[in-house]
Amino acid sequence: MPELACAGRRWTVATGSNLLDALNAAGLRVPYSCRAGSCQACMVRCRGGEPLDERPEALPATQREQGWRLACQCRIDGDLQVELFDPVRDGLAAQVQAVDWLRRDVLRLRLLPERPLRYRAGQHALLWTPDGIARPYSLASLPDDDRWLEFHLDCHRPGAFSEAARRLRPGDGLRLGQLHGGALHYDPDWAERPLLLLASGTGLAPLWAVLREALRQGHAGPIRLLHRTHGTSYLAEPLLQLAQQHDLDVQWLDADQPWNDQTLRIASRQEIALVCGHADFVAACCRRLFLAGLPRGQVFSDTFIERNVSGGLSGG
Repeated sequence: MPELACAGRRWTVATGSNLLDALNAAGLRVPYSCRAGSCQACMVRCRGGEPLDERPEALPATQREQGWRLACQCRIDGDLQVELFDPVRDGLAAQVQAVDWLRRDVLRLRLLPERPLRYRAGQHALLWTPDGIARPYSLASLPDDDRWLEFHLDCHRPGAFSEAARRLRPGDGLRLGQLHGGALHYDPDWAERPLLLLASGTGLAPLWAVLREALRQGHAGPIRLLHRTHGTSYLAEPLLQLAQQHDLDVQWLDADQPWNDQTLRIASRQEIALVCGHADFVAACCRRLFLAGLPRGQVFSDTFIERNVSGGLSGG
């Protein structure tokens, strides 16, 4: 049986064991959320041996060359020594600049990292509290335009990270994990094509960034933004201001009402659709867009994970 070593301990595991499960079964409390390689909360660094990686493309080549792997995607087929991601050692310090409520259940968090970050509109980052609670959040800010990093936190349900975020004050410190993601983005080659942006809840955050990036790059085609939410969008005022200045159509869709057959009509087969929100919303949008005649290669989506992650537990 293979021997697994981590945090000064060594123990045997069954051949083919999932690395994340083996570490957490030993009480090492590796954070995780999606188990699909998307949240990237379960990063570990290989110091000896090599696991069987079922999704090597989930991490950039530069990180893989440094030994980083996603524990949820790795199986143990030989002796292996790994080192857990340490937010203090491996992450980036950031200071809370502002915490305010955009709506009763949506908290806007602005962080100033200790050094500038290079990122694209639509990416997301893993945030760590000093107590080791981790949660992936999409960036609502724009690179270059905003000094801070902005995140919109859905606090309508209890959660370990959201409860900790409620207590944050300017000057407090957090840590940032690696920036990742890329399905949601703006491509300058789309400049003349219609854009359809579909969001549910705080899935609006990355699309708010992508929308402003498109406008900043002089997007010439029409843009429609549909936000499925309870009541009015939490970004209603700035969205309506943009709609007055650009070829932008903004609509709110009541989350308590059934879908209308005309809701997701497509402007043309040249339209580009970007979808973000909870899994059922994203799946429904992608299915309806395909049935409406939009090629799959023109639909880009990102699914939000509802639970918090902390030490390998769901957090709630």
